[in-house]
Amino acid sequence: MDMDVRGIWVDALTLGHPHTTLNLVLALLLVVKPAQALEMIVGKIPILYAVNGSTVMLPCSYASCIGIENLYFKWEFNNNGTMETVCDAVIPSEGVVPKVKMHKERFEFVGKNQNHNISILLWNITFEDGGQYTCFGRNPKEKLKNHSAIFTLVVVDKLTEVDNTLTIIIASAVGGAIALLMGFMLLKNFTLFVLSKLEEKNKECLVTSSGIDNTENGLSGTKVDSKPKPTKQK
Repeated sequence: MDMDVRGIWVDALTLGHPHTTLNLVLALLLVVKPAQALEMIVGKIPILYAVNGSTVMLPCSYASCIGIENLYFKWEFNNNGTMETVCDAVIPSEGVVPKVKMHKERFEFVGKNQNHNISILLWNITFEDGGQYTCFGRNPKEKLKNHSAIFTLVVVDKLTEVDNTLTIIIASAVGGAIALLMGFMLLKNFTLFVLSKLEEKNKECLVTSSGIDNTENGLSGTKVDSKPKPTKQK
């Protein structure tokens, strides 16, 4: 297969036809380009803290742009390095509810393949149930490549409340500082406004006072009427 491709490639280059070479390159890229791979998804936060004795759901779904055919999936539990199969099944095609075989007690398949959902439920969890769970999938349409995603279950006595005191203190301090800064800016702008008004008023007073002084002193440009001297008649 590889020898034939290389031989065609050499012949195309030898012929020296640009369009032929370009078409061959595009054809090879389409042949070599891999199909969209299967993806196993366990959520944006692949870890769950749960209280001992409660019931939890281990989420998983699959996605494939090329579709599925006899998709094999299984859930596994990592028991101190030993991978134990929780359940497995084959999904013949899209939308078909698989016949899931359960290998461990207290587990239930709840996904039903609705919207590619293959989640499982674990009843009455114990501390021994804590650890890593692997959602595994293999799609024959993409040459049986293996894909998986890990979900971690942490079992605790009780869920601890998060102390937000420090966060509240910091938020209050930051809010107070912002309010103080805004108050200071408003006070500054108001002070500058008052000072500008006072300065304008002082200028008006100085102009008025200067006009009055000039009038009293009889200087040119004042409002004092200067009568012309009478001329003698001959």
